[in-house]
Amino acid sequence: MTTEGELLERLGAGKLVEGPQHATEAYVRALTRTLIVSGDTELISAPAYLRAAQHAPSTGAYMTVVSMIQDEIGHAHIAYRMLRDLGVDADALVYEREASDWRYPYAFDVPLDSWAELVVANGFYDRAGYCLLGDVHEHTSYGPWKRALVKVEYEENFHLRHGERWMGIYAADPDRKRDLQAAVDWMFPLTLEWFGLPDHLKRHSGQLSYGLKGRSNDELRQRWMSTAVPLCEKLGLDVPAHRDEATGTYVIDCPFPMAFDEEAKRWDTSRAVSWDDVMVRWKARGPANEEFVAKVQRGYKQLVAA
Repeated sequence: MTTEGELLERLGAGKLVEGPQHATEAYVRALTRTLIVSGDTELISAPAYLRAAQHAPSTGAYMTVVSMIQDEIGHAHIAYRMLRDLGVDADALVYEREASDWRYPYAFDVPLDSWAELVVANGFYDRAGYCLLGDVHEHTSYGPWKRALVKVEYEENFHLRHGERWMGIYAADPDRKRDLQAAVDWMFPLTLEWFGLPDHLKRHSGQLSYGLKGRSNDELRQRWMSTAVPLCEKLGLDVPAHRDEATGTYVIDCPFPMAFDEEAKRWDTSRAVSWDDVMVRWKARGPANEEFVAKVQRGYKQLVAA
């Protein structure tokens, strides 16, 4: 296996890593951790979106969501396939892990119960995925992933545009706009959490030091707000963030992080909590975690039991 010095020299010269034989154990561990989060996030979106698709206003709208679900499963397959190349048992990872051991943003553990919530998820969550994977595509030092993400970026862009279109339709209707605003109220802060701990608390530095991604958590959060906030402002939706003209950065106008009532889908805006409190919530998973993982694993378990 490559030594740390040889790897850093390769990365410093701008060369890509084309497989584990050209990397160190530490690089492979960091890459594995990143790919698991990516694969889990893409795959768990399938049952999350399928649950909400039952509220589609037409057959055509339903089929559009089914098409997006197909995309997400394909994106997950890319990540798990690369994990196999790194020596990971991807079948065990998908079908035999406990639900609580899956690694995806907590937001997907809160079920989407209306069409308004689904399209906000497209507008917010898929935008977050586009920011994250776009950064990986632009900066990653792992060649196989860089090439695979060309297709993924196009499809994630379609998903977020679908969300924008439907958010615009709902925003133009006073009755539907109330439902849209209610979804935005709880989903905007959850998407702010999507990007992880603030930079000063970040525990794993390998993603940046090995060039697996190019921007830090806080930089990616800013990148997401730079398009999500203007979208909401254009549609007349209230969000707890604004652009500071003096600095050109986006400021969060509510306590961050906050306590979240996951059953009522309501934030306690009267007080902030610590990131340790948030980590407890993330690790406990949310109300739909077991349901969604069970749907992913159901066919495999039925086959094994037969």
